[in-house]
Amino acid sequence: MHKAGFVNIVGNPNVGKSTLMNLLVGERISIATFKAQTTRHRIMGIINTEDTQIVFSDTPGVLKPNYKLQETMLAFSESALKDADVLLYVTDVIEKPDKNNDFLQRVEKLKVPVLLLINKIDLSNQKDLEQLVDNWHLLLPQAEIFPISATAKFNIDNVLRRIKELLPDSPPYFDKDQWTDKPARFFVTEIIREKILLYYDKEIPYSTEVAVELFKESPKNIHIKAIIYVERDSQKGIIIGHQGVALKKISTEARKTLEKFFDKKIYLEVFVKVDKDWRNSNKRLEIYGYKQD
Repeated sequence: MHKAGFVNIVGNPNVGKSTLMNLLVGERISIATFKAQTTRHRIMGIINTEDTQIVFSDTPGVLKPNYKLQETMLAFSESALKDADVLLYVTDVIEKPDKNNDFLQRVEKLKVPVLLLINKIDLSNQKDLEQLVDNWHLLLPQAEIFPISATAKFNIDNVLRRIKELLPDSPPYFDKDQWTDKPARFFVTEIIREKILLYYDKEIPYSTEVAVELFKESPKNIHIKAIIYVERDSQKGIIIGHQGVALKKISTEARKTLEKFFDKKIYLEVFVKVDKDWRNSNKRLEIYGYKQD
């Protein structure tokens, strides 16, 4: 009998959801940096075996929205509660268990299996971890708790084994050779955005969006033209940097990563444009792909 199902990953920002997703799927699907609010979309990664298909879904961190983009990000996270066959609620040893009670109460009411993953246990000790497990048992009594370390790959195999046991009997939802629901252009924008997150400080990364204007692929290479949009002229100057040095650096780093990702020679052109207050414009957010299905 074939098993298939949707395994949705939720939790607060910066607890390691994207690192976990990449580890489970074995592909570099979700950008994973040290900064919160890295993931903006709901991204699927698919594991296929002869008798199993697991459709993992990484979501933005749960937060109190301050602008329309964050409202959309929260909607992506909340949608993951509605269509999960198994829910992975990711926390870590640093955040307080009651950090986001509203969302937790919704998780508690779910009828599907919930696996609570306490990440970064290498930053804790046995006594504190046991207390944390007890606290989580009180908050989510129906959840199965797995202490893990995504970076050290600790206990991940046991989580994957339990997920497979919990999946319903079902034919596959996607073709067996498919590993994500996103097109190639999407990963170009994510990789460029990752470099922006790593290279710039403060508000700059959160005020930027990346769009691909050209993606022309041949057997040996890909020619890509991408636009980095910012909200203000001052931000444009910071992204470009003195004599274009900053923009050249992130373009070079993005090109190297893209060549590894696609396993082809990449010709990358990156430009910067101003799109005033795009984060608070429903029309602009829809154009940039933030509309819910």
